[in-house]
Amino acid sequence: MSKPFFRLLTELSSRKWVSQLTGALARSKISRLFIPRFAQTYGIRIEDAEKHIKEYKSLNDFFTRRLKPGLRPIHQDTTRVVSPVDAMITGIGDIKEGLIVNVKGQDYTIDELLNRSPRTVNYNNGFYFVLYLSPTDYHRIHSPISGDILEKEHVLGKVYPVNEFGLRHMKRVLSRNERLITFIQHETGEVAVVKVGALNVSSIQYVTPLPKTLERGQELAYFEFGSTVVLLFEDGMFEPRSDLQLGSKVKMGEDLGRFLDV
Repeated sequence: MSKPFFRLLTELSSRKWVSQLTGALARSKISRLFIPRFAQTYGIRIEDAEKHIKEYKSLNDFFTRRLKPGLRPIHQDTTRVVSPVDAMITGIGDIKEGLIVNVKGQDYTIDELLNRSPRTVNYNNGFYFVLYLSPTDYHRIHSPISGDILEKEHVLGKVYPVNEFGLRHMKRVLSRNERLITFIQHETGEVAVVKVGALNVSSIQYVTPLPKTLERGQELAYFEFGSTVVLLFEDGMFEPRSDLQLGSKVKMGEDLGRFLDV
């Protein structure tokens, strides 16, 4: 079957109501019967979960599970930015005149990604990470820095898949999908945490209550299925760890790089 045919099928299925229907099933009590098979299929380490597998009331409850304390230590050096999620790096590099270049063969403008926010100007020559969470991964999202939440925005959109096929063959998925955008102010500068919804993600939720001030590694939000987080750093604010590259896997709390001028 041709790529255009697969693209058409994805276009037809990437409607919010499809994800809402999937989400309703995943939250139902009957879905708990699928938890063991789901964990086995995706190689999920059930021994890392905060609770015993039989204690989860639904597939969604298991999917958004917390981990046992201490399994994701936060890097101790406060001049370092930490990964907000367990993920694979599918995009990394400098932002050049407002453009993120060649994420799976496609370019993105910061203006589109941030829904034309006035804050876009801060990131025109900064740095970015694209962090993809597979169904195998832990799906809670934590703050990469300590700081105050300046602003947050919910951007309505599609729910195209953000896996290899979606990023490569669908048109600018990261800036067309539903997004929760959080701007956080650190003493060195501002960071945008863009949480991108995906096919079968029934919702992206902030933790409640959501504090105004966050510590590095503190819970910020969670996905209800696999998706992506885009991290944006202001101009002249950040230097990445030298060994990180496309395809690198990181864990929540792991060092991503250092703040400049600290």
